[in-house]
Amino acid sequence: MQFAEFSLPSRHGKVVLFIGKKHSANSLVGRSCLRSAIVERILIAVWMMMRSRIIAVSYLNTIPFIYGIEHADVTLHADLILSPPRNCAVALRAGEADIALIPVAAIPTIPDIRIITPYCIGASNSVRTVVLASNSPISELHTIYLDSHSMTSVGLVRILSSRWWQITPEWRAMEDFSVLDDPQDRTGYLMIGDKVFTHEDNFRYYYDLADQWREMTGLSFVFAAWVARRSVPEETINELSSALGYGVEHISQAISCYHYDDRPYAYDYLTRNIDYHFDEEKHRALKLYWTEKMKVDPPINPG
Repeated sequence: MQFAEFSLPSRHGKVVLFIGKKHSANSLVGRSCLRSAIVERILIAVWMMMRSRIIAVSYLNTIPFIYGIEHADVTLHADLILSPPRNCAVALRAGEADIALIPVAAIPTIPDIRIITPYCIGASNSVRTVVLASNSPISELHTIYLDSHSMTSVGLVRILSSRWWQITPEWRAMEDFSVLDDPQDRTGYLMIGDKVFTHEDNFRYYYDLADQWREMTGLSFVFAAWVARRSVPEETINELSSALGYGVEHISQAISCYHYDDRPYAYDYLTRNIDYHFDEEKHRALKLYWTEKMKVDPPINPG
């Protein structure tokens, strides 16, 4: 039998594709419709199918992770997709990603996944980019607008309202961020991510949710964690952990690489406000968060 052999690397080793029939070599080479360009496309498609798909948040606080994935000297057989936090969980649930950095509130809702890597998006004290802002004291708030980009932050503000602040506001979805430019009295606005930096001058009162959580519980907090489908090989998870660690150790380079040099707050924010290490205290905080969230926002079918 005459055949053509093509190969390329994958996380399972070398993929070898044999194409041919019981014809002469001239017939195979000269008249086969499987020309090299077509074969190459087939092989690329096969290769892409065998690579893990990583989805992560496209915020300032994730640039060390992104930098590590893109620059660490590891063989990470995966493709990176950037997305808002809520979309990361949606993609993982829909089977459109294999590994994801997702809001911790979403983890119990997705079957057949596990927390991986000793890294996360967390805070030991103030986080600065997850805040409840208002022009009235918190005790006077009647309405709170929710930035729905993060399920975790929405759950956290509801826990704090019930357990710590002891208020029962009307909850509204912040569908148009222009409301942040003209804030109303006795109204709070949950803001997350980089938009906090651009709107922080519009409000008199700021309540940092990580600070408020620590005052209530005495614990640090974790906002997002890396998770993977159980089918993802350990080799890939170990490679990812190495890449993330490299990024966390090279924050200055990440800031320069992604052109945040013109933001004077960037380095302090990433090194003082964000705590990337998923330590034992954060694991305890996560379990407590899940327990408290069930009390204020129980599932429709708890059984």
